[in-house]
Amino acid sequence: MRILGLILLVLGVVLLVQGFNRKDSLVGHVSTTADNVANSVDGGSRTPEHVGYIAGGGVLIVLGAVLSIRRRP
Repeated sequence: MRILGLILLVLGVVLLVQGFNRKDSLVGHVSTTADNVANSVDGGSRTPEHVGYIAGGGVLIVLGAVLSIRRRP
């Protein structure tokens, strides 16, 4: 279980870094601007792709930390 936790922890960090890199790139800025324009036109609730990477990375980090710290009875 500890190995799985460490793997999830590493994957979470990779996803988080990818999300922040995409957010700061030209593609991220264009995606954010396009989503904001589209949301203001039709009132939708679109989110840029990098938000999913960052949220997913955060969830994997928390899950990996819990699995690697938890003790089995």
